Amino acid sequence: MKLATASLDKTVVIARIKAEGSVAVIRTDSIERALGAANAVIAGGFRVIEITYSFNGATEAIAKLSDANENDLLIGAGTILNRGQVREAVGAGARFLVSPCVLPEVIDAARELQVAIIPGAFTPTEIYTAYSLGADIVKIFPAVRYGPEYLRALRGPLPQIPIMPTSGVDATNVAEWFRAGAVAVGAVSSVLDPVLIRNGEWAELTQRAQQFMDAVRAAR
Repeated sequence: MKLATASLDKTVVIARIKAEGSVAVIRTDSIERALGAANAVIAGGFRVIEITYSFNGATEAIAKLSDANENDLLIGAGTILNRGQVREAVGAGARFLVSPCVLPEVIDAARELQVAIIPGAFTPTEIYTAYSLGADIVKIFPAVRYGPEYLRALRGPLPQIPIMPTSGVDATNVAEWFRAGAVAVGAVSSVLDPVLIRNGEWAELTQRAQQFMDAVRAAR
């Protein structure tokens, strides 16, 4: 496995996530489907890819993507829930880590390895706690119900915290998320529809990715 020190400096990683503006979140059940979906959205313009630990082969999928696209893509790992997954993902080449919740042991492990960490949080207390523990970006999750107005309200008392909404973001509202103060957004089912992934409809995924990335570029 790769050593953690082989990863890009985390400040560079975070800067690139912000510059790209979007992360494709791939949640599926096999290496083949993960790689198929990744290649489809890469063809559609995504350059930051998150492979979630939702199947046993996630580490291998991250390693394959990292080896094949080392210079062009930024590959990360999602649904990180413990120290063991932190070490596995970083060893496989993950340049950033994402968790669905605020887990001090995960944040600590990422900081020890000097890898960018993006925990998920929702309430103001959770968001501030994540940031105070060392989060590089805080992911609003889930972001479906309250939409961009919720982010806009959060930015009032917490303007110093970089926030990335995930779920609830699509091509029709991504501009509003950026206007509300998002530093980047996560693309989940609006682009990476689980049914399309399961059926291997890669051309449709590529088209959705193109539409989403066009909307991101237009919004910024």
